Amino acid sequence: MRRVFFLVLLAATTSALAQLQRPPNLEPLPEAPPPPLIRDSADEPRVRIAPQEGDKVEAVRDGGRIVMLKVTPPNSEPYYLLDHAGNGNWTRREALDPGNRVPMWAIWTFD
Repeated sequence: MRRVFFLVLLAATTSALAQLQRPPNLEPLPEAPPPPLIRDSADEPRVRIAPQEGDKVEAVRDGGRIVMLKVTPPNSEPYYLLDHAGNGNWTRREALDPGNRVPMWAIWTFD
């Protein structure tokens, strides 16, 4: 039992001493390259895809702003354009029930 204790103690002290040793001569890292330029979206032209002729567009409003568009092309199934955050990023959905989702109600808004 004493031999096992001695071997464990010797292994622990050897690993502790190995961590205290200084590594060989290390060279400093080269300077990092500059970050890529990020273009401002205000400089880029906005892309607007207008409904095709014959499409029936119905808007759903909440407090004066459009939150959903139902687009029904002739001889086709309708699809929905949703704006979840109100920032103009529209998401296309083929159906209104995508499955389970976390509730995203606005608790407080700053006007």
